[in-house]
Amino acid sequence: MADFAAVLLAGGGARRLGGADKVMLPVRGRTLLDRTIDAVAGANPVVVVGPERPTATAVLWTAEEPAGGGPLAAVEAGLRRIEDTDGLVAVLAADHPNLTPDTLARLSAALTDQPTAGGAVLADPGGRAQWLIGLWRVRALRDSMPSEVRNRPVRALFAPLGPVRVPATTPEVSDVDTPGDLREARTPDF
Repeated sequence: MADFAAVLLAGGGARRLGGADKVMLPVRGRTLLDRTIDAVAGANPVVVVGPERPTATAVLWTAEEPAGGGPLAAVEAGLRRIEDTDGLVAVLAADHPNLTPDTLARLSAALTDQPTAGGAVLADPGGRAQWLIGLWRVRALRDSMPSEVRNRPVRALFAPLGPVRVPATTPEVSDVDTPGDLREARTPDF
């Protein structure tokens, strides 16, 4: 896979999990955050947007402004830490326990095949874009970033970029939002 950076979103209140620090929950021997960092192995830099926590791999930390401004504000904050303007950046929510380097390789291959697309995003089995599992052209993101990012949906940034939709395996798009999701993610055969 070509060189790329990564912005991992690791904030949020996890209300449906009783306010637990969701990305630090263990799933099959690794925290959700470390599993997401593993999925972007080789990325440089890896920027995590959220409160600083211990990780198995060194990363850069930042926070969205304003604090609690939502995922688009977090994407914007992460992009500020990326120096390369002409490269690629993976933008991932850190609560997807089944992402792997192969996920990123498939997104990269799709983007290579469609050089005019602003990015590549996983699509669930129903064809819906999973906006926080994507690989994007840094310049396209920066050029399209709205001036007001607080509490705006990420699709406002990503959808107009005409991303390639890459079919996901069902487990790839699973995330951990509820106690049931966590139990399922911890199932060995999931």
